[in-house]
Amino acid sequence: MAYDYDTIVIGGGPGGLAAAYGLAAQQKVLVIEGDLWGGTCPNYGCDPKKMLYRGVEVKNAALRMNGLGISGTAKIDWPSLMAFKRGYTSGIPAGTLNGLTRTGIKTLYGRAQLLGEHAVKVGSQNVTGEHIVIATGHTPRFPDIPGANLLKTSRDFLDLDELPTSIAFIGAGYVSVELANIAAAAGAEVHIIGHSDRLLRAFPKVATEALKQLLIKSGIHFHPNVELTKISPLGTMTHLHADDFDMNVDMAITAMGRIANVADLGLANAGIKADTRGIPVDDHLRTVVPNIYALGDVNLKPQPKLTPVAGFEGRYVASQILGSQEPIHYPAIPTIVFGPTELAKVGVALEDAEAAPDRYQVVHNDTTQWYTYHRLQDPDAQVWTIVDKTTGKLAGAVVLASLAEDLINTFAAAIDAGKKPAELNQIYAYPSAQSDLQYLF
Repeated sequence: MAYDYDTIVIGGGPGGLAAAYGLAAQQKVLVIEGDLWGGTCPNYGCDPKKMLYRGVEVKNAALRMNGLGISGTAKIDWPSLMAFKRGYTSGIPAGTLNGLTRTGIKTLYGRAQLLGEHAVKVGSQNVTGEHIVIATGHTPRFPDIPGANLLKTSRDFLDLDELPTSIAFIGAGYVSVELANIAAAAGAEVHIIGHSDRLLRAFPKVATEALKQLLIKSGIHFHPNVELTKISPLGTMTHLHADDFDMNVDMAITAMGRIANVADLGLANAGIKADTRGIPVDDHLRTVVPNIYALGDVNLKPQPKLTPVAGFEGRYVASQILGSQEPIHYPAIPTIVFGPTELAKVGVALEDAEAAPDRYQVVHNDTTQWYTYHRLQDPDAQVWTIVDKTTGKLAGAVVLASLAEDLINTFAAAIDAGKKPAELNQIYAYPSAQSDLQYLF
């Protein structure tokens, strides 16, 4: 049967784009997008977040060096910082679309709905493809309580013209920590409301408790073990209610995690079952329909839902469609949270390693007084390394420090290469965080 396209990609974010570009030289490809070209990360996710975070980094660096060669205090000018962010994000959709056009990839704008195993409807137009790639990502989760529609999302926060006087983040994961940190540094009264007493469950508690103290020190108020039952308007404010808990804030943001963007996608028309957790796939990222793939945040695989993971999967799916038969194999995946300092991890979980002392050697270093962190006046720097005693190879690491992003990428590369600690004793640029590696084991 002749199809309109060799491959139809539903979703113009990092994962879908990686698949489309990987196929473009050999196939006729269509990309469908129903929101902003480029997807969540560059438009209203990790990229704009870190641009705002840059203001926090500079302010904190100045505070740490106050009286040590730097005088006065830095202050965040929110409208100017937002203009800095928009100077980048405003060009993303058009730039993405232009890139696709220059490459010869066809595009359609609108909500996509599967009509069958090879057919997709976009508005009033129907198109067919031999292969279909679903890369629709995640969307914010809202609590199932009255008034939940009054809550804002991270997308709203990352495009605020003016910073509200008081903000509450509902949830205690990545979004809460990172955006609360930015808001507090910019001068807002900030609250984090959690349904338990744990912060950042994906990270080891010993590190998250240390990070929590830094967040408290920065002025953030924590409200653990709160299950909201109702949200209601109160003049220009938002009222949050639970048993034995009431709070009024200028803005309340849902940060309870994200759900797979599968609603209204017409999966049932193709014989595919899915729920808010995602679309089940095999180890080739195929759904139950062999010509339909699901990648990135929308699939049900357990890997962290991160932009580089989506891109990796997109390139993998392209190779599969072009004839590769190898099951997917993931490299070490580093994850990081940008708070008052950075918290990052990779490889074997610290708590799992500590529970298996016969197999793993765990070394903890308080690096606060080491030259690198003394130079930065980083008063809370810590590094944990995990070595597999059987192989002698690096198995994991956790870094709580200003330069965590640099170290964790080095650790990830070492794990992928199967290196032993002694093999990290090479010549690095000095002085740098990497030049300290030989002392961390």
